[in-house]
Amino acid sequence: MKKQILTIGIIAVIAITALFAGCTTQTETGETETTASPEATSGVMELYPIVDTGQVNCYNNEDEITCPEEGQAFYGQDAQFSGNQPSYTVSSDSLTVYDEVTGLTWQKTPDTSGLSYEEAYEYCESLELGGYDDWRMPTTKELFSISDFSEGWPYLDTTYFDLAETGSVSKDEQYWTEKYVGTTVEGGSDAAFGVNHGTGHIKAYPAKVSGRMGNYVRAVRGDIYGVNDFTDNGDGTVTDSATGLMWQNTGSGTGMDWDNALTYAENMTLAGYDDWRLPNVKELQSIVDYTHAPSASDAANVGPAIDTDFFEITELPSGTTDYTPDYGYYWTSTSAYFGKNSPEYYYAWYVAFGSSVGNDGADFHGAGAVRFDTKVEDGPLGEGGERYYNYVLCVRG
Repeated sequence: MKKQILTIGIIAVIAITALFAGCTTQTETGETETTASPEATSGVMELYPIVDTGQVNCYNNEDEITCPEEGQAFYGQDAQFSGNQPSYTVSSDSLTVYDEVTGLTWQKTPDTSGLSYEEAYEYCESLELGGYDDWRMPTTKELFSISDFSEGWPYLDTTYFDLAETGSVSKDEQYWTEKYVGTTVEGGSDAAFGVNHGTGHIKAYPAKVSGRMGNYVRAVRGDIYGVNDFTDNGDGTVTDSATGLMWQNTGSGTGMDWDNALTYAENMTLAGYDDWRLPNVKELQSIVDYTHAPSASDAANVGPAIDTDFFEITELPSGTTDYTPDYGYYWTSTSAYFGKNSPEYYYAWYVAFGSSVGNDGADFHGAGAVRFDTKVEDGPLGEGGERYYNYVLCVRG
């Protein structure tokens, strides 16, 4: 028996040693550090580490401001909390980028053809690059993980990732992710999500178009990233063991502008905790469930784009949109600006857990879309009509 235990122990040590075997690199200060290689971590990554947005400046309803103190207006926004900082390694052949946080390996330079969704899927499945042939289409959560909100336009760190288009940053810097279960104005019942690394948005696009109206694709390899592990704590909170975040499970129930959303979260006391805050855009997008939508054709998929076994999303009054029931937009703590020619920070990002509609009330961008709205009612009009009184779902951790 002792011999058997000793053998098992040796095997365990060998396995652990193999797991953490990696490469030693020299830092800018001359010190060395060891990081696990992509091969070493493959198959064992179970957590869902959310990569920080990169936003480090604070804003009011218009401009950059000195970050406020606790108790002051606009306290509790994205820049005042720090998460897993982005960390990338470019391969020696400059073909791929390894994400040290998520464990995913990315195609550095995307395909520059305008592809339909199916064409993009087939491209990824047949791709051989950097010595690997197990490339695939990324999920929405995977592709959004490399979005960079430190400035915007592009919402991507071009030190590591190339854009598909050269010259000025275009609104057409759109990359496919996964099929949409609902119906949109543009794509009908055949739409698919994409991440726009030019404008920062997530929305659904017509899946069958290609050429000039098609989208790009950036292939990925590695274990699937972005799987939640929720637990209902029975006290009005939900813990996601995959991300380490705790969530309010019912939300504010009433809409409010961005300043008041920050204040609401800062003043929240729930389940004995008083360190609640407004989630940043990547945190809130992490709990989206892209298998549900109010306009889904399959009755089993009808509902808000979130797991309703754990969360209760506010229903909108009947007639607010073309769908009954439909659900609210939810604020994030991350600010945005409209473009390089309009750099004022009038806007903040939101997540649409219900349909993301245009002015006519029809689903235009898809449930689970990520877009921005004016922070306050008297702000400038943005795209697609706005709800500046959005809801709040608080987070802590």
